[in-house]
Amino acid sequence: MNQASQTITDYIAKQPEWQQANLTQFRELVHDVEPTITEDWKWNVPILMLDGRMLFSMAAFKAHTKYNFIANGATLDDGDTLFNNGLDSKTSRSIDLRENETLDQAKLRALVMRAVAAAKQK
Repeated sequence: MNQASQTITDYIAKQPEWQQANLTQFRELVHDVEPTITEDWKWNVPILMLDGRMLFSMAAFKAHTKYNFIANGATLDDGDTLFNNGLDSKTSRSIDLRENETLDQAKLRALVMRAVAAAKQK
């Protein structure tokens, strides 16, 4: 495990249990969808990268966790309306989850797959 990945693991471990579950679930899903994803630590948050470019970030806040689709969120088809924050951004979109909120994992996986496919085309 590289230093950034260890920092991310430590960061997740320090969060409340429900946030740990959300962040771990997203991290594992992204790696499952695209095994070549690498991890970095920037601006005090976990960054998930593809071919050296930032694709996703995730973070814990007081009342929610955030999955940020950095590179191309604004251009992705979100027919399942998972994005609920950053809707006015020209490039990114995000999903905020509060305690006891859940996402359909198949729909989230499909959205991550679209993000990875779009990033690979660039």
